[in-house]
Amino acid sequence: MFTQFNVRSFFQTLPKRFRQQAKKSFTFLFTIGLGLSLVAACSSNPSTTSAPSGNTASPVANVGAIRIGYQKAATILSLLKSRGELEKALAGAGGSVTWTEFPAGPPMLEAMNAGAIDFGYTGESPPIIAQAAGTPVRYVAYDPWSPKAEAIVVRKDSPIQKIQDLKGKKVAFAKGSNTNYLVISALQSAGLSYSDITPAFLTPADARAAFEGGNVDAWAIWDPYLAVAEESAGARIIQDATGLAPNRGYYLAAQSFIEKQPQALKTLLEQVKKVSDFAKSNPAEVAKFLSPELGIDAAILEKAEKRREYGVLPLTNEVITKQQAIADAFHDIKLIPKKIAVKEAVSNGL
Repeated sequence: MFTQFNVRSFFQTLPKRFRQQAKKSFTFLFTIGLGLSLVAACSSNPSTTSAPSGNTASPVANVGAIRIGYQKAATILSLLKSRGELEKALAGAGGSVTWTEFPAGPPMLEAMNAGAIDFGYTGESPPIIAQAAGTPVRYVAYDPWSPKAEAIVVRKDSPIQKIQDLKGKKVAFAKGSNTNYLVISALQSAGLSYSDITPAFLTPADARAAFEGGNVDAWAIWDPYLAVAEESAGARIIQDATGLAPNRGYYLAAQSFIEKQPQALKTLLEQVKKVSDFAKSNPAEVAKFLSPELGIDAAILEKAEKRREYGVLPLTNEVITKQQAIADAFHDIKLIPKKIAVKEAVSNGL
Protein backbone atom coordinates (compact mmCIF):
# COMPACT_ATOMS: atom_id res chain seq x y z
CA MET A 1 0.00 0.00 0.00
CA PHE A 2 2.76 2.43 0.89
CA THR A 3 5.50 3.57 -1.45
CA GLN A 4 9.07 4.19 -0.38
CA PHE A 5 10.50 7.72 -0.42
CA ASN A 6 13.40 7.66 -2.90
CA VAL A 7 16.11 10.07 -1.74
CA ARG A 8 18.12 9.80 -4.99
CA SER A 9 15.08 10.66 -7.09
CA PHE A 10 14.17 13.52 -4.73
CA PHE A 11 17.54 15.22 -5.21
CA GLN A 12 17.36 14.77 -8.98
CA THR A 13 14.13 16.79 -8.97
CA LEU A 14 15.86 19.77 -7.38
CA PRO A 15 17.53 22.48 -9.45
CA LYS A 16 21.26 21.71 -9.81
CA ARG A 17 22.34 24.78 -7.89
CA PHE A 18 20.38 23.63 -4.82
CA ARG A 19 21.52 20.00 -4.67
CA GLN A 20 24.74 20.45 -2.69
CA GLN A 21 23.05 22.68 -0.12
CA ALA A 22 20.14 20.29 0.25
CA LYS A 23 22.33 17.22 0.71
CA LYS A 24 24.27 18.84 3.58
CA SER A 25 21.24 19.22 5.81
CA PHE A 26 18.95 16.51 4.45
CA THR A 27 20.42 13.66 6.51
CA PHE A 28 19.82 15.43 9.82
CA LEU A 29 16.35 16.58 8.91
CA PHE A 30 15.19 13.33 7.35
CA THR A 31 16.34 11.22 10.33
CA ILE A 32 14.25 13.31 12.71
CA GLY A 33 11.43 13.60 10.21
CA LEU A 34 10.66 9.92 9.68
CA GLY A 35 9.43 9.67 13.27
CA LEU A 36 7.04 12.55 12.69
CA SER A 37 5.17 11.17 9.72
CA LEU A 38 1.83 9.61 10.52
CA VAL A 39 1.95 7.43 7.45
CA ALA A 40 4.29 6.85 4.56
CA ALA A 41 3.46 8.13 1.12
CA CYS A 42 0.60 6.72 -0.92
CA SER A 43 -1.05 8.13 -4.03
CA SER A 44 -4.13 10.32 -3.87
CA ASN A 45 -7.44 9.31 -5.40
CA PRO A 46 -9.86 12.21 -5.90
CA SER A 47 -12.81 9.84 -6.24
CA THR A 48 -12.49 8.70 -2.63
CA THR A 49 -13.75 11.95 -1.14
CA SER A 50 -17.40 12.84 -0.85
CA ALA A 51 -16.62 16.39 0.25
CA PRO A 52 -18.83 18.91 -1.57
CA SER A 53 -17.21 21.68 -3.57
CA GLY A 54 -16.91 25.08 -1.92
CA ASN A 55 -17.13 28.48 -3.55
CA THR A 56 -14.04 29.49 -5.44
CA ALA A 57 -12.11 32.69 -4.75
CA SER A 58 -11.77 35.54 -7.21
CA PRO A 59 -9.18 34.96 -9.95
CA VAL A 60 -5.68 36.18 -9.13
CA ALA A 61 -3.64 38.15 -11.65
CA ASN A 62 -0.23 37.05 -12.89
CA VAL A 63 -0.07 33.70 -11.16
CA GLY A 64 2.41 31.05 -12.22
CA ALA A 65 2.77 27.53 -10.89
CA ILE A 66 2.27 27.17 -7.15
CA ARG A 67 4.17 24.19 -5.76
CA ILE A 68 2.68 22.62 -2.65
CA GLY A 69 4.28 19.95 -0.48
CA TYR A 70 1.97 17.70 1.51
CA GLN A 71 1.79 14.53 3.58
CA LYS A 72 -1.04 12.07 3.14
CA ALA A 73 -1.98 12.32 6.80
CA ALA A 74 -2.20 16.13 6.64
CA THR A 75 -5.98 16.14 6.36
CA ILE A 76 -6.58 19.63 5.01
CA LEU A 77 -4.03 19.65 2.21
CA SER A 78 -5.04 16.13 1.19
CA LEU A 79 -8.66 17.26 0.96
CA LEU A 80 -7.65 20.44 -0.86
CA LYS A 81 -5.77 18.40 -3.43
CA SER A 82 -8.64 15.99 -4.00
CA ARG A 83 -11.30 18.69 -4.38
CA GLY A 84 -9.48 20.70 -7.05
CA GLU A 85 -10.95 24.00 -5.84
CA LEU A 86 -7.58 25.74 -5.64
CA GLU A 87 -6.86 24.92 -9.26
CA LYS A 88 -10.24 26.38 -10.23
CA ALA A 89 -9.59 29.55 -8.22
CA LEU A 90 -6.27 30.13 -9.98
CA ALA A 91 -7.13 28.98 -13.49
CA GLY A 92 -8.63 32.29 -14.54
CA ALA A 93 -5.28 33.98 -14.05
CA GLY A 94 -3.31 31.29 -15.81
CA GLY A 95 -2.15 29.74 -12.56
CA SER A 96 -1.52 26.08 -11.89
CA VAL A 97 -0.77 23.88 -8.88
CA THR A 98 1.89 21.21 -8.55
CA TRP A 99 1.57 18.76 -5.66
CA THR A 100 4.58 16.89 -4.25
CA GLU A 101 4.09 14.25 -1.58
CA PHE A 102 6.60 13.84 1.27
CA PRO A 103 6.90 11.17 3.98
CA ALA A 104 7.63 13.73 6.72
CA GLY A 105 7.88 17.42 7.51
CA PRO A 106 11.66 17.96 7.60
CA PRO A 107 12.42 16.79 4.03
CA MET A 108 9.47 18.90 2.91
CA LEU A 109 11.01 21.97 4.51
CA GLU A 110 14.39 21.14 3.04
CA ALA A 111 12.74 21.06 -0.38
CA MET A 112 11.28 24.47 0.41
CA ASN A 113 14.75 25.70 1.36
CA ALA A 114 16.11 24.33 -1.92
CA GLY A 115 13.49 26.18 -3.95
CA ALA A 116 11.52 23.09 -4.97
CA ILE A 117 8.21 23.93 -3.24
CA ASP A 118 6.45 27.11 -2.11
CA PHE A 119 4.05 25.99 0.62
CA GLY A 120 3.48 23.16 3.08
CA TYR A 121 2.03 22.06 6.42
CA THR A 122 3.74 20.33 9.35
CA GLY A 123 3.38 19.78 13.06
CA GLU A 124 5.17 21.83 15.70
CA SER A 125 8.59 20.22 15.57
CA PRO A 126 9.80 20.25 11.93
CA PRO A 127 10.01 24.06 11.60
CA ILE A 128 11.93 24.23 14.88
CA ILE A 129 14.37 21.56 13.77
CA ALA A 130 14.71 23.17 10.34
CA GLN A 131 15.35 26.63 11.77
CA ALA A 132 17.99 25.24 14.14
CA ALA A 133 19.68 23.55 11.18
CA GLY A 134 19.88 26.85 9.32
CA THR A 135 16.97 26.23 6.96
CA PRO A 136 14.87 29.40 6.61
CA VAL A 137 11.19 28.75 7.28
CA ARG A 138 8.29 31.20 7.43
CA TYR A 139 5.19 30.54 9.50
CA VAL A 140 2.13 32.05 7.77
CA ALA A 141 -0.77 30.54 9.76
CA TYR A 142 -1.51 27.86 12.33
CA ASP A 143 -4.02 25.06 12.86
CA PRO A 144 -5.15 24.59 16.50
CA TRP A 145 -5.48 20.78 16.10
CA SER A 146 -6.11 19.79 19.77
CA PRO A 147 -4.28 18.83 22.97
CA LYS A 148 -6.73 15.93 23.31
CA ALA A 149 -5.47 14.50 20.02
CA GLU A 150 -2.22 13.30 21.60
CA ALA A 151 -1.63 11.39 24.83
CA ILE A 152 0.56 9.06 26.85
CA VAL A 153 -0.99 5.61 27.00
CA VAL A 154 -0.31 2.29 28.76
CA ARG A 155 -1.70 -1.19 28.27
CA LYS A 156 -5.08 -1.75 29.92
CA ASP A 157 -3.61 -4.18 32.47
CA SER A 158 -0.60 -2.00 33.31
CA PRO A 159 -0.06 -1.03 36.97
CA ILE A 160 0.92 2.47 35.80
CA GLN A 161 -1.84 4.90 36.75
CA LYS A 162 -0.24 8.35 36.60
CA ILE A 163 2.77 10.18 35.21
CA GLN A 164 4.74 9.77 38.45
CA ASP A 165 4.61 6.01 37.90
CA LEU A 166 6.71 6.41 34.74
CA LYS A 167 9.89 6.90 36.78
CA GLY A 168 12.38 4.26 35.71
CA LYS A 169 10.11 3.09 32.87
CA LYS A 170 10.67 2.83 29.13
CA VAL A 171 8.51 5.25 27.14
CA ALA A 172 8.16 5.08 23.35
CA PHE A 173 7.71 8.14 21.15
CA ALA A 174 9.04 9.60 17.92
CA LYS A 175 12.20 11.61 18.50
CA GLY A 176 11.70 15.31 17.90
CA SER A 177 7.94 14.95 17.55
CA ASN A 178 5.10 16.80 19.23
CA THR A 179 4.82 13.89 21.65
CA ASN A 180 8.52 14.23 22.51
CA TYR A 181 7.59 17.62 23.93
CA LEU A 182 4.48 16.19 25.61
CA VAL A 183 6.69 13.71 27.48
CA ILE A 184 9.06 16.48 28.60
CA SER A 185 6.20 18.67 29.78
CA ALA A 186 4.30 15.84 31.50
CA LEU A 187 7.38 14.72 33.42
CA GLN A 188 8.07 18.28 34.58
CA SER A 189 4.46 18.65 35.75
CA ALA A 190 4.89 15.51 37.86
CA GLY A 191 8.16 16.65 39.42
CA LEU A 192 10.25 14.31 37.29
CA SER A 193 13.02 15.01 34.80
CA TYR A 194 13.65 13.67 31.32
CA SER A 195 16.45 11.51 32.72
CA ASP A 196 13.95 9.71 34.98
CA ILE A 197 12.68 7.66 32.04
CA THR A 198 14.31 5.60 29.30
CA PRO A 199 13.22 7.01 25.93
CA ALA A 200 12.57 4.54 23.13
CA PHE A 201 12.73 6.53 19.90
CA LEU A 202 10.35 4.72 17.56
CA THR A 203 8.15 5.56 14.61
CA PRO A 204 4.41 5.02 15.21
CA ALA A 205 4.35 1.62 13.50
CA ASP A 206 7.38 0.32 15.41
CA ALA A 207 6.14 1.84 18.65
CA ARG A 208 2.80 0.08 18.33
CA ALA A 209 4.54 -3.27 17.89
CA ALA A 210 6.77 -2.62 20.90
CA PHE A 211 3.78 -1.43 22.96
CA GLU A 212 1.58 -4.41 22.16
CA GLY A 213 4.51 -6.79 22.66
CA GLY A 214 5.25 -5.44 26.13
CA ASN A 215 8.69 -4.14 25.16
CA VAL A 216 7.90 -0.61 26.35
CA ASP A 217 5.93 0.48 29.40
CA ALA A 218 4.16 3.47 27.87
CA TRP A 219 3.67 5.15 24.51
CA ALA A 220 3.24 8.84 23.69
CA ILE A 221 1.31 9.09 20.44
CA TRP A 222 -0.99 11.32 18.39
CA ASP A 223 -4.17 10.77 16.42
CA PRO A 224 -5.14 8.83 14.43
CA TYR A 225 -2.66 6.34 15.91
CA LEU A 226 -3.92 7.24 19.37
CA ALA A 227 -7.46 6.25 18.39
CA VAL A 228 -6.13 3.05 16.80
CA ALA A 229 -4.27 2.19 20.02
CA GLU A 230 -7.41 2.75 22.10
CA GLU A 231 -9.77 0.83 19.85
CA SER A 232 -7.54 -1.98 18.59
CA ALA A 233 -5.00 -2.46 21.35
CA GLY A 234 -7.06 -1.52 24.40
CA ALA A 235 -4.66 1.27 25.33
CA ARG A 236 -5.53 3.34 28.38
CA ILE A 237 -4.81 7.08 28.49
CA ILE A 238 -2.99 8.24 31.61
CA GLN A 239 -2.42 11.79 30.38
CA ASP A 240 -3.41 13.75 27.31
CA ALA A 241 -1.78 17.06 26.38
CA THR A 242 -4.38 19.30 27.99
CA GLY A 243 -2.54 22.01 29.91
CA LEU A 244 0.82 20.54 28.91
CA ALA A 245 1.33 20.88 25.15
CA PRO A 246 -0.58 22.84 22.50
CA ASN A 247 -0.35 20.20 19.72
CA ARG A 248 -0.71 22.68 16.86
CA GLY A 249 0.02 22.44 13.16
CA TYR A 250 1.64 25.14 11.02
CA TYR A 251 1.27 26.36 7.46
CA LEU A 252 4.66 27.45 6.11
CA ALA A 253 5.75 29.23 2.94
CA ALA A 254 8.98 30.11 1.20
CA GLN A 255 10.01 33.74 1.70
CA SER A 256 10.33 34.21 -2.06
CA PHE A 257 6.75 33.04 -2.55
CA ILE A 258 5.48 35.42 0.14
CA GLU A 259 7.29 38.34 -1.48
CA LYS A 260 6.56 37.60 -5.15
CA GLN A 261 3.02 36.21 -4.96
CA PRO A 262 1.28 37.61 -1.88
CA GLN A 263 -2.15 37.57 -3.53
CA ALA A 264 -1.69 33.98 -4.64
CA LEU A 265 -0.76 33.05 -1.08
CA LYS A 266 -3.86 34.84 0.19
CA THR A 267 -6.04 32.88 -2.26
CA LEU A 268 -4.34 29.65 -1.24
CA LEU A 269 -5.02 30.29 2.45
CA GLU A 270 -8.64 31.19 1.65
CA GLN A 271 -9.09 27.84 -0.03
CA VAL A 272 -7.36 26.06 2.86
CA LYS A 273 -9.77 27.74 5.27
CA LYS A 274 -12.81 26.62 3.25
CA VAL A 275 -11.64 23.03 3.41
CA SER A 276 -10.86 23.42 7.11
CA ASP A 277 -14.38 24.73 7.78
CA PHE A 278 -15.84 21.76 5.90
CA ALA A 279 -13.69 19.27 7.86
CA LYS A 280 -14.69 20.84 11.17
CA SER A 281 -18.40 20.36 10.41
CA ASN A 282 -18.18 16.94 8.73
CA PRO A 283 -16.02 14.52 10.74
CA ALA A 284 -17.77 11.45 9.33
CA GLU A 285 -17.18 12.55 5.74
CA VAL A 286 -13.53 13.33 6.45
CA ALA A 287 -13.10 9.92 8.08
CA LYS A 288 -14.54 8.21 5.01
CA PHE A 289 -12.11 10.13 2.80
CA LEU A 290 -9.08 9.35 4.94
CA SER A 291 -9.85 5.67 5.51
CA PRO A 292 -8.61 4.31 2.16
CA GLU A 293 -5.79 6.84 2.14
CA LEU A 294 -4.44 5.78 5.54
CA GLY A 295 -5.62 2.17 5.70
CA ILE A 296 -7.47 2.81 8.97
CA ASP A 297 -11.12 1.97 9.68
CA ALA A 298 -13.41 4.97 9.17
CA ALA A 299 -15.05 4.53 12.59
CA ILE A 300 -11.68 4.88 14.31
CA LEU A 301 -10.79 7.91 12.21
CA GLU A 302 -14.13 9.50 13.05
CA LYS A 303 -13.30 9.22 16.75
CA ALA A 304 -10.03 11.02 16.09
CA GLU A 305 -11.74 13.67 13.97
CA LYS A 306 -14.32 14.45 16.63
CA ARG A 307 -11.70 15.35 19.23
CA ARG A 308 -9.54 17.55 17.03
CA GLU A 309 -10.03 21.19 16.15
CA TYR A 310 -9.63 22.94 12.83
CA GLY A 311 -8.74 26.46 11.78
CA VAL A 312 -6.44 28.61 9.66
CA LEU A 313 -5.45 31.29 12.11
CA PRO A 314 -2.88 34.13 12.22
CA LEU A 315 0.17 33.76 14.43
CA THR A 316 -0.29 35.56 17.76
CA ASN A 317 2.25 36.40 20.45
CA GLU A 318 0.77 33.63 22.59
CA VAL A 319 1.23 31.03 19.85
CA ILE A 320 4.77 32.21 19.10
CA THR A 321 5.66 32.14 22.80
CA LYS A 322 4.47 28.55 23.15
CA GLN A 323 6.35 27.47 20.04
CA GLN A 324 9.42 29.13 21.53
CA ALA A 325 8.94 27.07 24.71
CA ILE A 326 9.04 23.89 22.62
CA ALA A 327 12.21 25.07 20.88
CA ASP A 328 13.84 25.85 24.23
CA ALA A 329 12.88 22.44 25.62
CA PHE A 330 14.39 20.72 22.58
CA HIS A 331 17.60 22.68 23.08
CA ASP A 332 17.69 21.73 26.77
CA ILE A 333 17.69 18.02 25.91
CA LYS A 334 20.20 18.65 23.09
CA LEU A 335 17.77 17.66 20.36
CA ILE A 336 18.67 20.83 18.46
CA PRO A 337 22.24 22.20 18.39
CA LYS A 338 21.55 25.85 19.21
CA LYS A 339 18.95 28.19 20.60
CA ILE A 340 16.64 29.79 18.08
CA ALA A 341 14.21 32.72 18.10
CA VAL A 342 10.95 31.46 16.61
CA LYS A 343 9.66 35.00 16.03
CA GLU A 344 12.40 35.51 13.44
CA ALA A 345 10.71 32.87 11.26
CA VAL A 346 7.21 34.36 11.48
CA SER A 347 6.04 36.13 8.34
CA ASN A 348 4.90 39.70 8.81
CA GLY A 349 3.51 39.94 5.32
CA LEU A 350 -0.02 38.66 5.98
